[in-house]
Amino acid sequence: MIRLHVPDDLAAGADVAPSPEQGRYLVTVMRLAIGAELLLFNGRDGEWRATLVEAGKRVCRLAVGARVRAQEAGPDLDLVIALVKRARLETIIEKAAELGARRVRLAVTRRTNADHTNVARLQAIATEAAEQTGRLDVPLVVAPEKLDRMLDAWDPARRLVFCDEGGGVPAMLDALREAPDGPGAILIGPEGGFAPEEGERLRALPYVTAVSLGPRILRADTAAISALTLWQAALGDWR
Repeated sequence: MIRLHVPDDLAAGADVAPSPEQGRYLVTVMRLAIGAELLLFNGRDGEWRATLVEAGKRVCRLAVGARVRAQEAGPDLDLVIALVKRARLETIIEKAAELGARRVRLAVTRRTNADHTNVARLQAIATEAAEQTGRLDVPLVVAPEKLDRMLDAWDPARRLVFCDEGGGVPAMLDALREAPDGPGAILIGPEGGFAPEEGERLRALPYVTAVSLGPRILRADTAAISALTLWQAALGDWR
């Protein structure tokens, strides 16, 4: 069944007007007719069954029926990813949503090749992935910020796992098995790796754990997917 993320408050009997893009998708692409049912969620009120009650070229309306799932909170996990090429970054955003990240924070490092990206497009990709995977919220994509500034303002209660290619650090899964429960974050560096001074600062921070993702050098998208998978298996909702 089609699922849509909407900003509206959801309750039995509510009337929801999808965005023009969503309306075109429902009526023109999926060719839904009056009376068709779909599911709605907003990240606050759970998941609700809705019925298409008006389907015109300019107007599309949905009538909210019964709630089918109560709101649930997934793991409090951030993915911090240095900006990489657009196609790979879009893949990372999509897979982060599928794998349950609550936020994706974009970082600008010394060796990052770009300092900006289309955050609105990335947020749309995250929303579509959330709709397709059945989760009840949409991960927030946070605008790029310099890594040093991000670390300056970091909440030390959120443990940060730093994927370190320098060697001499424990395997990520081993390190996570010893980690306490609580909010977490995973940091994946740029295509050229972290600058030496960045690595030194990260290793010196008390809330950072340096880990290895194995003997092979991984591209950023592969590293992000692998790290998210390991974290979910050890500390998240895969247990």
